[in-house]
Amino acid sequence: MNRPNVHLLDLPNEMLFNILKKLDNVDVLHSLFGINNERLDSISREEIFSYTLNFTSNVHDTTIIDSMLGRFCNYILPRIHYNVKCLIVEAVSMERILLATPYPNLTELKIFNFQRDSSLHYFTGN
Repeated sequence: MNRPNVHLLDLPNEMLFNILKKLDNVDVLHSLFGINNERLDSISREEIFSYTLNFTSNVHDTTIIDSMLGRFCNYILPRIHYNVKCLIVEAVSMERILLATPYPNLTELKIFNFQRDSSLHYFTGN
């Protein structure tokens, strides 16, 4: 290729899928879902990016986490909830994510940083 200015959108869909499959699904959805580009938005809506969503984060800035969770809970999850089969969440964000929308196909829930005493009420009805 001798073209000096090759852009992401110049790539065929198969190459975009291969690149995006190497990224975290939450990052793909957060970055591409609902943007003002029909092609990238369509790709981000593919089921492969919403089967398993891992909301555990290495980011320690709570402002970024709250902003990202807000976008997911208010905009993204209600539109892809039927594709979600597995959620990986931290205990502190579990309630917000689970109450964002029903998950009719959810078969697996993984909870990290679970504190027995403070989180037990979710499973006992207390």
